[in-house]
Amino acid sequence: MNFKIFLELVEIKTKIASIFPFIIGLLFSLCYFNEFVPLFTLLFLLAMLLFDMTVTAINNYQDYVKAKDEHYKNEQNIIGQANLSPSFVRNLIIVMLLISLSLGLSIAYFTGWLFLFVGAVVFFIGVFYTYGPIPLSRMPLGEIFSGGTMGLGIFTMVVLINTNSSPIFRFSINFSQNRFALTGSIFAVFALIIASLPLIFTIANIMLANNLRDLDTDIKNHRYTLVYYIGRVTGMKLFRVLMYGSYVAILLGLVLRLFDWPILVTFLTFPLIQKNLKAHAKEVPAPHSFVYSLKNMVLFNSSYALGLLFSLIWQSVIK
Repeated sequence: MNFKIFLELVEIKTKIASIFPFIIGLLFSLCYFNEFVPLFTLLFLLAMLLFDMTVTAINNYQDYVKAKDEHYKNEQNIIGQANLSPSFVRNLIIVMLLISLSLGLSIAYFTGWLFLFVGAVVFFIGVFYTYGPIPLSRMPLGEIFSGGTMGLGIFTMVVLINTNSSPIFRFSINFSQNRFALTGSIFAVFALIIASLPLIFTIANIMLANNLRDLDTDIKNHRYTLVYYIGRVTGMKLFRVLMYGSYVAILLGLVLRLFDWPILVTFLTFPLIQKNLKAHAKEVPAPHSFVYSLKNMVLFNSSYALGLLFSLIWQSVIK
C-alpha cells in the first residue's frame, strides 16, 4: 500500500468534519472560558485525527467484507479497487486504534475522570459505528451518532482539556467509600450544547446527504439507514431543517450571551447556503449531490470559527 492509497482508505478529505469541532471548541474555550492548554490540546488533535482515520478505515473494511454487491466490492470500495489484503487492512486498523487509544488515555491521566468518561463514550460509538454484527451506521441512527459524537463529543473534550486548571465540571470517584460525584454549572452544560449544535447539525447532514445519495446501493447491501425509513423527500426536508437550525442555534447563543456580536458574521453565509440547498434538492440522488453537504459544513463552520476569532479580538480591544 502506498501513501496515496492509504489516504484514500482513511478518506483524508473527510477529516475536515472532525477538525471543525476541534477548532471551534478551542476558540469557544478561549472566548467563553478564557482558558487554553497548548500541550494537551496538540496531543488531543493527534489522537482525534488518528482515531477518525481508524473509524473510516473500519467502515471501508466492514463494507468490503459484508458487501453483497460484487460490483461495489471490487470496483467501488478502495480495498477491492487497490487489491489490498483484507488482513493487512485489519492489522493496520488495530495499530492505529491502539496508538490513538494510548494517546487518549495519557491525556485522561492528567485531565481527570470526566474526560475519560466522555472519551470512552466517543471511542465506543466511533468503533461500533461501523463494526460489529449490526453497525450503528447501518441503522436509522447514523446521523444522530455521527453528529453527536463529533459535533458534541469532540467539542466537549476540547473544552474539558482547556478548562482543566479551573474545571467547569468536576467528576470525582472515591473507591474506598464506594462513591462518585459530578458537580458543575447547569448553565455551562447548556452553553456547551447550544454552542455545539451547529456542529452537530452540519456533521449529521454529511451522513444524511450520503444516505440520500446512496439509498439504492444501501438497500442492495442490506444497509437500512434513516432515509430508507423516512424516504428521500422527507430526508431532503430534514437536510434543510438541520441547516437552518444551525443559524437558530447561533442566534440563541447570542441572546443568551454565549457569543459576542461578531458571531453575526455567520449570517453572511446564508445566501450561499440557500443556493447550495436548492442545488442539492435538484441533484439528489446524483453522486455530485453529496458535495453540497461538505460545502455547507465548511462554509458555515468557517464563518462560525471566524466569528469566534473576531470575538477574541473584540474582547482584547474592550478590556
